[in-house]
Amino acid sequence: MLTTHFQPFPELMTDRLLLRQINLSDAPEIFFLRSDKNVLEFIGREPATSVKEAEVFINMINQAIKANESVMWGIALRNNPSVVIGNICYWRLQKENFRAEIGYALHPQYWRKGIMKEAINKVLNYGFEIMKLHSVEARINANNVSSAAILEATGFVKEGCLKEEFHFQGRFYDSVIYSLLSSKAENGG
Repeated sequence: MLTTHFQPFPELMTDRLLLRQINLSDAPEIFFLRSDKNVLEFIGREPATSVKEAEVFINMINQAIKANESVMWGIALRNNPSVVIGNICYWRLQKENFRAEIGYALHPQYWRKGIMKEAINKVLNYGFEIMKLHSVEARINANNVSSAAILEATGFVKEGCLKEEFHFQGRFYDSVIYSLLSSKAENGG
């Protein structure tokens, strides 16, 4: 069975990015990511209504990190590490199956600059090399072509579609499941 240890917090760096722990001082940026209509378009979640909600969320994710149940990094530019521009996480850990789900969000100002691809690649490396995951999955709204393109560019393969799997605001939506096996990641996808 998979054993996870997120203490001390696993800070990660790339050429441009610092993936760091999110703290209460990041609440305004987290509030934006959890309330902006562009960010939420394909997520299927009601927008946050206050910075206080973001603070509650930050406390919740940090408790899950302490309990080794999930891990979320704030994405910051290395040249401006105090400002979170997105987040990326492993959640829904299936420890018995050495599998986790990856999730992410990015401020629209930073879309189409390769930032999320860079963050995903770093987090995948951590997941396969340090956590010893066997597989990583991603579930996205079937209409989210940008997220599908990022996943495919980082080596993920479409496994299938769950018809009308997700209900939000009176409508049912299809979800597409992508996955990446550690053996495929090691061989370049």
